[in-house]
Amino acid sequence: MVIFSVYVVNKAGGLIYQYDNYVPRTEVEKTFSYPLDLVLKHHDEKVVVSFGQRDGIRVGHAVLSINGVDVIGKNTSDGKDILEYLKDPANYPVSIRFGRARLSSNEKLMLASMFHSQVCGVQFERVT
Repeated sequence: MVIFSVYVVNKAGGLIYQYDNYVPRTEVEKTFSYPLDLVLKHHDEKVVVSFGQRDGIRVGHAVLSINGVDVIGKNTSDGKDILEYLKDPANYPVSIRFGRARLSSNEKLMLASMFHSQVCGVQFERVT
């Protein structure tokens, strides 16, 4: 059995400690021609696939790099918006790497707060 994450939440719902045993899952890199046959959208400061699964690229995968250069949030390394960059036919063919993005600090806090209601309702008993 593998432990992916550890969250320690106090009774008030605050996140005390968090540890991720993050092993990147499969990342898929593919070269596309214009027009892009995937539907991409902004979601939580990332650009993710919202429609059009193919060749290992799944809905929810985030854009990790374009033409071998890592992206920063929803912008390319030179500050251009990724969706605007991909709308321009002059930028094709383009190689895009997709994969699961790491959770942001805000997402970790939201996840920990979801555990809070369950922790308050359940008392742990020692099993002998």
